[in-house]
Amino acid sequence: MDITVLEVAPRDGLQNEPEIVPTQRKIELIERSIAAGLRRIEAVSFVNPKAVPQMADAEAVMAGVSRPADVSYIGLVFNERGLDRALAAGVHEINVVVVATDTFSHRNQGCSTAEGVRRWHGLAQRAAESGLLRTVTIAAAFGCPFEGEVAEATVLDLVRRVAEAGPQEIALADTIGVGTPDRVRTLVAATAALAPDAVVRCHFHNTRNTGYANAFAAVGAGARVLDASTGGIGGCPFAPAATGNVATEDLLYGLHRMGYRTGVRMDEVAETGRWLGRVLGAPVPALLGRAGGFPGPA
Repeated sequence: MDITVLEVAPRDGLQNEPEIVPTQRKIELIERSIAAGLRRIEAVSFVNPKAVPQMADAEAVMAGVSRPADVSYIGLVFNERGLDRALAAGVHEINVVVVATDTFSHRNQGCSTAEGVRRWHGLAQRAAESGLLRTVTIAAAFGCPFEGEVAEATVLDLVRRVAEAGPQEIALADTIGVGTPDRVRTLVAATAALAPDAVVRCHFHNTRNTGYANAFAAVGAGARVLDASTGGIGGCPFAPAATGNVATEDLLYGLHRMGYRTGVRMDEVAETGRWLGRVLGAPVPALLGRAGGFPGPA
């Protein structure tokens, strides 16, 4: 079975770094990812640069990357201005986030959850008219840093509402890394049943060391796209204690050993993870770059 591993290090990975990574290094990270076989890359974020200065050079990054015919670049978009920028920069897909709780939504996007849903509908319509693929991510789907537990019914009600705008994908995001495999299986299966025309995608952080177990549970329940970040870097600037994403190389090791096909060469991703550690000035959390594959490179 084929599983798409979607690379998010250039966006979700680098946005939480204390120092701003130079544009050319971001471009090199993207090119290294392409060379390793990754074909969908969340490359940039079109948010207010004052809020997330690490992403202020989105246009320069998109102007500098290569454009292979089989590579799809994704931009994170929050509002109409962001979509204008994304269209001008030439991304292939947009990812729009709707946060499951009002408190986190106000802190992350300056609006309520209901307003986030309305924004998504308007952005989805414009993006569809422009020929862009569309993902809507339900953030904090497994728990909120401010309101605590998020009820399953709350998430599934959001799935129904966002599905009305016709996304190609609905992503369930464990933004702060509190999910467990049982809850993942339930929400993934229910999302697939409620929105059969959308692919279920998942985004896990490894804050409490459950990210990989959650990813494998999601695949078993029907998710076909998994976000991951080379080196395991990342986090959310607006969520306390939200540490890195699951590492692309470590996730690939597990998927390949389980017999899933990804089309990605994990040894090359691991080398990029080691390189990224040098760029950032500290070793990355990923383990494959230290331990190596088994029984050998793959």
